[in-house]
Amino acid sequence: MIKSTIRFMAIRNLAFAVTVVISLVGIGALFMKGLNFGLDFTGGTLIELSYEKPANLELIKEELGQAGYRDAVVQSFGASTDVLVRMAGEDPQLGNQVAAALRKIDADSKFVVKRVEFVGPQVGEELRDQGGLAMLLALGGVLLYLAFRFQWKFGVGAIASLVHDVIVTLGILAFFQLPFDLTVLAAVLAMIGYSLNDTIIIFDRIRENFRVLRKADLIENIDVSCTQTLLRTIATSTSTALALVALLVFGGDSLHGFAVALLVGVVVGTYSSIYISAPSSSGWACVRRT
Repeated sequence: MIKSTIRFMAIRNLAFAVTVVISLVGIGALFMKGLNFGLDFTGGTLIELSYEKPANLELIKEELGQAGYRDAVVQSFGASTDVLVRMAGEDPQLGNQVAAALRKIDADSKFVVKRVEFVGPQVGEELRDQGGLAMLLALGGVLLYLAFRFQWKFGVGAIASLVHDVIVTLGILAFFQLPFDLTVLAAVLAMIGYSLNDTIIIFDRIRENFRVLRKADLIENIDVSCTQTLLRTIATSTSTALALVALLVFGGDSLHGFAVALLVGVVVGTYSSIYISAPSSSGWACVRRT
């Protein structure tokens, strides 16, 4: 247990400046570069291949690059012998063309084309709109929950923190042009829940300390509350980060974007819970000291 109080708020002005700079950079990356939407959103062709032996995904991707399909996404699907290839294009014969190209490069590879499906850009646009709506509904639900659980002013602080987390995470994805598909969208929504959980823990402790530390000012209360929850925050963030690193290293291409987005969200969410949601909410809230 930490016996001395860590003065988190001593650098709150510096943290605020860093927050503004990072947020502006994230917004700039979103406007200048934009998100690199995957085939889930832009439309394209999905080809399922079934090999006789366990497939080497890296080798298949390299062979497709040699055949001219450099933007193809290759991932395992269920068994180690089943492979999904996703690429732009709507030619009904694309599956046969890809199969012919792979057999031409490696005549010893034995596989069959099980199915070829096309996702049109209209469907992709609908998925993109629904994904954005899901994110807005999640933020609205958070605001309503915290308004009833604490006070609406706590909800405003939490929303400010979550908006910051989303902007920074999406800004990093846009800056490095990492593919944004449905798995990454799921990671962003999961990150909202993770960050909210951390924020609620601190909110609960701040509210309790308003009753216990009657003579303490607001800044001291926040420092004490964040210090009391620090070990729990470190344990949760570290264990989550270790699991995500394992996914990043061993999960393959299909989980790479998910792991990167959620790993960024864990780091950013932990920071925002201390330096954004707690000061902004507690500065507004009028908690009765009973």
